[in-house]
Amino acid sequence: MGDRQGQGEVRRRRVYEAPEAGDGVRVLVDRLWPRGLAKDVARLDEWCKDVAPSKELRTWYGHRAERYEEFAERYRAELATSPAAEALERLRGYAADGPLTLLTATKSLELSHVTVLAEVLGE
Repeated sequence: MGDRQGQGEVRRRRVYEAPEAGDGVRVLVDRLWPRGLAKDVARLDEWCKDVAPSKELRTWYGHRAERYEEFAERYRAELATSPAAEALERLRGYAADGPLTLLTATKSLELSHVTVLAEVLGE
C-alpha cells in the first residue's frame, strides 16, 4: 500500500495546459470557471470551489506580490473553517492515493493560492 508511486505528490498546473499522464486526480481549485475553457477540454475529476479563497480575500490580494505573505496567512485561516476545511480533507484523501494535480487559471503559480494550498496539503 505504501509503495505506490506518486503517493502524496501534489502538482500545481495551469488549467489551460494539456493534461499529462502523471497528473492523477485533476481538481480545479478556482472559485470561478476559467475564461474561454470548454468543460470537456479541461478533463477535470472535480471542481472544488469551496477550497478557493473567498471573493473578499481574492479582491483584497489582487495578485500584488507585496501582499502575498499576508494573503497566504489569511488564506490558511480560511482553509481552517467550513466549508473549506471539509474540501481540504477531500483533497488530502486524493493526495494520499496520489498523485493530485491542483489546477488554476492564475498566470503566476508562485504567487497564487495554489502554492499555499499545495503547502498546506504537504504538511
